[in-house]
Amino acid sequence: MSGGRGRLHRARLYFVTDIHPRLEAVTAAALEGGVDMVQLRDKRADDESILRAAARFRSACREHGALFWLNDRPDLALACGADGVHVGQDDESVGQVRERVGPEVLIGLSTHSPEQFDAALRCDADQLSVGPVWATPTKEGRPPTGLDYVRYAAEHGGERPWFAIGGIDSGNVAEVVAAGARRVVVLRAIRDAPDSEAAARALSAALAGGGGRRRP
Repeated sequence: MSGGRGRLHRARLYFVTDIHPRLEAVTAAALEGGVDMVQLRDKRADDESILRAAARFRSACREHGALFWLNDRPDLALACGADGVHVGQDDESVGQVRERVGPEVLIGLSTHSPEQFDAALRCDADQLSVGPVWATPTKEGRPPTGLDYVRYAAEHGGERPWFAIGGIDSGNVAEVVAAGARRVVVLRAIRDAPDSEAAARALSAALAGGGGRRRP
């Protein structure tokens, strides 16, 4: 297994963030707290702003041995040297993205139902997201899938890395772990926390307690 894919399989805590004034400080704190992967997701920013921010993300992630992902844009993922690109159900297919980015760039795919999850297992996506478990303003208008979907993924996911996503924080992460998740995606739980490093450490500890394995 290549280095990037090996790190993906070991990853447990995935932080997604937009461009904001405290970007570098929060990202550094999140990585110090145990975040394994960081995704830049900002649908309002122009390409130049994304590429500028991506350079800072990539540098911080490499310093901590973490993977850097870009949302939606295979072209910008290649341009900024991201480790991976994440796409949704309404974006280009995983096969089309693979043709564009080549064999080494990781591809993530969002899923929102058991049917989508099963279909995703048959494609070339390196990792999947499962949710939103609970309602979240970052997925406005998308109904929550609940913990039953997490249980389904735990039963049927096999060896494919998948991450529960949507409204997860230190107050409810234990419920997600109890449902079978070993990996989670968070945004506000770290970005908006008074102490982002402490928030990341708490989430990381909850995942480790549920059977997750931290990177050395």
